[in-house]
Amino acid sequence: MFGSIGFTELILILVIVLIIFGAGKLPQLGEGLGKAIKGFKKSVHEADAIEAEAQAQAQAQVASAPQGQPTPVPPQSAAAPQPVEASALEQPAASVSPPSKA
Repeated sequence: MFGSIGFTELILILVIVLIIFGAGKLPQLGEGLGKAIKGFKKSVHEADAIEAEAQAQAQAQVASAPQGQPTPVPPQSAAAPQPVEASALEQPAASVSPPSKA
């Protein structure tokens, strides 16, 4: 994607950014962008660590469960879709009348 952008094009883009934001604002933009990238990387690594910890905990539960009893099922996450009851689908939507002109 960026293979076709040459040195001249990059200089032109930097000059346009300098004109739009000004020399005083560029360090703040760079700092904000750096913090955003750093935060993103940190959250990705933390998510991996949390996931690995949850898997280890689940394996420990399976290993510690007695042979004759079923293993406990972990609770569903909030992101999992919940089943919709039939009574919720059968209820008619509330009718809204247009405002009367006085």
